[in-house]
Amino acid sequence: MTNEKIDQLIWQATFGEESKKEKSYLAIKKLGEKSGVVLASIHDLYKARSEKKVPLDFTVPAINIRTWTYDIARTIFKVAIKQKVKALIFEIARSEIGYTNQTPKEYVAAITAAAIKEKFQGPVFIQGDHFQIKSKRRSSQPKEDELEKIKELIKDSIEVGIYNIDIDLSTLVDYSQKTIDEQQKINYSLSAELAEYARSIEPKEITISLGGEIGHIGGKNSTKEELITYMDGFNNSLKTGLIGLSKIAIQTGTHHGGVVLPDGSLDVSKIDFKILKSLSQLARDYHMGGAVQHGTSTLPDENFSQIPRSEAIEAHLSTDFQNIIMDHSKFPKELIEKMYKWIDDTMKNERSRYQTDAQFHYKLRKKAWGQFKKECWSLPDDVKQPILNSLEKRFTFMFEKLNVNNTEAMIEKFIKK
Repeated sequence: MTNEKIDQLIWQATFGEESKKEKSYLAIKKLGEKSGVVLASIHDLYKARSEKKVPLDFTVPAINIRTWTYDIARTIFKVAIKQKVKALIFEIARSEIGYTNQTPKEYVAAITAAAIKEKFQGPVFIQGDHFQIKSKRRSSQPKEDELEKIKELIKDSIEVGIYNIDIDLSTLVDYSQKTIDEQQKINYSLSAELAEYARSIEPKEITISLGGEIGHIGGKNSTKEELITYMDGFNNSLKTGLIGLSKIAIQTGTHHGGVVLPDGSLDVSKIDFKILKSLSQLARDYHMGGAVQHGTSTLPDENFSQIPRSEAIEAHLSTDFQNIIMDHSKFPKELIEKMYKWIDDTMKNERSRYQTDAQFHYKLRKKAWGQFKKECWSLPDDVKQPILNSLEKRFTFMFEKLNVNNTEAMIEKFIKK
């Protein structure tokens, strides 16, 4: 199979007619299997971490790719091979599936094709991020049919090889209730129901890595009492004998995408590393690998090395990579202007009366990727390559600071092929 053939297959899988897409998905899957690309669950590594069979001072990067999925995944694999990084996750959130116009099947195909192209072999971890239930307006109750929609998404994801799933029902936490148990009850009980469903349909030879979430990112910081209440409630709600969670997402002071100032620049996030460390340690008492840090990519550079020192099991990264692309001098200004105009025309109802243009565009520009997907993918190499070079430098930096270089042997030891 030539490199050109892989390029053609992923283009057809992304933009071809439906019949050609299906043929391309199948061809990429078969080629991946022949090439030694193994779609895998990271559960056993996190279990080993909970038992202190592996070091506590590394944090697995979980990277969301919103555009150029194939090209950016190739860049990530290139860095991973060079730096011997195997503790690495690619992920896509429920919301991103919509606004980036990428189905789980297409996303898996792009990551697999990138691994084939770069000759990356071994376990590849792909994750469903923020499989989140939408609540009723001014209520902590789920919208009608939301639970069934998440079950369907879990099913679709598992069928295409996504064996790592974050169940995020933090949107249902009700802080108006007096006790922590009352606040977290809907969260932990429905999370247990979704976990049971995932276990009921997972492949026999695979234990899917499942995550929960106790605090909405951007909200108040999480506490030990909340983690204890959630985990006790979750475990008591889960059917006896079923494997539970491998990690727990908490809030430590960050925001998804960062906090945007009126001039469009980002405010400096103030992350509480004491909370991150204490809750990561507490999570291991519940046989989990540790706590998950969201909203990581836009933190100041000096913060990154503190995340593994705080024993976080996983760090979620996305917006900074989007910023590198959109703010790069090579990214066409006329395309950015078209994207912003589309946002102005179609999303004005989402604008706060106090937002500047810069704040409004920064907050919502992620939602333009799907609308301009083919135009972005079709940009010439002399535009894309300098941007990919900048991304390569950023991935190199982050992998080093999160201390996942030279994790090949660890993955080989604990992850079954």
